[in-house]
Amino acid sequence: MTKTAALLLAGGLALSACASDEDGGDGGGSGGGSEGTLKVGVAYDTGGRGDKSFNDSAIAGVEAAVQALGGDVDEDIEELSPNEDDSNREELLTQLAENDFNPVIAVGFAYGDIIADIAADYPDTQFAIVDTSVEDLGVDNLTGLIFAEEEGSFLAGVAAASKSVTGHLGFVGGQQSPLIEKFEAGYVAGAKAVKPDIIVDVTYLSPAGDGSGFGDPEGGKVAAQGMYQAGADIVFHAAGGSGEGVFEAAVEAGQRAIGVDSDQYLSASPDQQAVIMTSMLKRVDLAVEEYLNSFADDSLESGTDILNDLSTEGVGLSESGGYIDDIQDVIADFRQQIIDGDVEVPTTP
Repeated sequence: MTKTAALLLAGGLALSACASDEDGGDGGGSGGGSEGTLKVGVAYDTGGRGDKSFNDSAIAGVEAAVQALGGDVDEDIEELSPNEDDSNREELLTQLAENDFNPVIAVGFAYGDIIADIAADYPDTQFAIVDTSVEDLGVDNLTGLIFAEEEGSFLAGVAAASKSVTGHLGFVGGQQSPLIEKFEAGYVAGAKAVKPDIIVDVTYLSPAGDGSGFGDPEGGKVAAQGMYQAGADIVFHAAGGSGEGVFEAAVEAGQRAIGVDSDQYLSASPDQQAVIMTSMLKRVDLAVEEYLNSFADDSLESGTDILNDLSTEGVGLSESGGYIDDIQDVIADFRQQIIDGDVEVPTTP
């Protein structure tokens, strides 16, 4: 059976499959669908499904690919979540490969240190990892889905500075890491491109190597509260599930916030929708969907990276709520300057 035919027979997502972080998240029960069908394995980042951001965007792409190719979104996708201290990530990838899921998608850079070795152990399985470059790893059955987060964040900074009344902004990062620092760097650069003297407070919820900052809504709330109390009127978060706390703080302060990854306005409560000015879209869903389509039609060139940036609409800003409608010309101008190479966006603070 070809991969295309297999995907057409594939099932999708078993909603009851996502177990809690505490037990490691074995979600599929039977470990796969009927013999001969394509089975997609998904190893989530911290927080798992339901973060209304990064993980949810990834699984949306899986579901969209299966549905678009005529699959029965019902039974042949396995979702696994890391345990509380993230110590079982290697076991998750190994379990998916051992159970014949193919391809296996690792959601997040925290899998970067282990996925090459596991992919090498399972040469007949295709692996993809979000947010990690694989081109120097020398593994033919591994694809990197990477993003120019700094470009989208630059536009978020442009929007924030254009809308700020106090001339004071905030940024809450989940974990101090090169990836999240790309969000910070772009955001600050975009803000200063509009208002060179603007103040941007920066806080990270956990240090390098500690992913807990992506699942700490209370920590996100406390960090944002401090920024609003210090005079910031808009806070951008790149903190996964912890962003919920940032939104709560914005509601209580009567100020604005900027979401990340998904269009977070769409999944927010009405009171939060009133404060979510925009979201920096990181189209993990589109990247994953395109990867699966390429896998299905045998056009996948693995062993390389696939870059998603402003020119491919892999990053950008949401417009839900209409809060940035009046500055679209400004945003569009900077967007084109970045695409044309006239503005070089930094990747480090």
